[in-house]
Amino acid sequence: MTRLTIGLLVLILFAATLSVAAGKVWVPLDAWTAADPRSIIIVELRLPRTVLALAIGAALGLSGAVMQGYLRNPLADPGLFGVSSGAALGAVLSLFFGYAAQAWLLPAFALTGAGVTMALLAMIAGRSGSLVLFTLAGLILTSIAGSMTALAISLAPTPFVASEIVTWLMGALTDRSWNDVQVAVPLIAIGSAILATTACSLDALTLGEAAARSIGIDPRRLQLAVIAGTALTVGAAVAAAGVIGFVGLIVPHLVRPFVGSRPSAILLPSALGGALLVTLADSLVRIAPTVSELRLGIAMSLLGGPFFLVLLVRMRRGLA
Repeated sequence: MTRLTIGLLVLILFAATLSVAAGKVWVPLDAWTAADPRSIIIVELRLPRTVLALAIGAALGLSGAVMQGYLRNPLADPGLFGVSSGAALGAVLSLFFGYAAQAWLLPAFALTGAGVTMALLAMIAGRSGSLVLFTLAGLILTSIAGSMTALAISLAPTPFVASEIVTWLMGALTDRSWNDVQVAVPLIAIGSAILATTACSLDALTLGEAAARSIGIDPRRLQLAVIAGTALTVGAAVAAAGVIGFVGLIVPHLVRPFVGSRPSAILLPSALGGALLVTLADSLVRIAPTVSELRLGIAMSLLGGPFFLVLLVRMRRGLA
């Protein structure tokens, strides 16, 4: 695990360097000084975008690993909770009603949507801590939030608003600034710290709910920690970049062969792997030979869809 962590950190350093330099306009290393006028591209555009890519990737990778450990389902993804959909709905409402004129309002609406979804999830799941009820509650909230988002698009007051909503939902880190970093990164850090505290409980849960209870694990407390941590990390990520899917599904599967199936061993590598994946993907969409920049959310869906299909095929063969 130590070798994997060191290897991922080295790759992240490379990816961050590439992210700062890469784009439609490449900035060479000798221009990264205050005396060079091109350095403003680095300081005001590339650096905040790179920091956000690292933070959002780590948040999505970690939350995906925690969810798969908590639900004991290798196909689980942060979107299953409905937190992504709730945060997206909040941001869409800010665009729909024209409250996105101020830079901080859209993130505030998105975080409010994530918080409301978190509260509803806790109320619907109840005190039992049942995994089945918890999963069904997440699916219900995802469906409701998705329907309301579609309704907002169809009832948009102007074609421009509808186009703006659809574009935002595609997910991207284009034109992000240090203000976005100041909003998202502290919330991601708090949420990640909460998720990290679930490591030992997730290991105990692999023995079964009854066995976990017998050794002192409180299912209700674990459920609340998972909900709160996921709401903060995923909500902040959606608030900053829109909907970027499949990171929480892909990364834990990629690191699991190197660290084993113990949930606590997967958390840190998944966070580092998520940071690496999103940063590389964001660099590639910038340098892709397209007329306009490919949206990061679309790129991740193009990567995640086939990956999910391969997982399903392998699971089907394993059950056959």
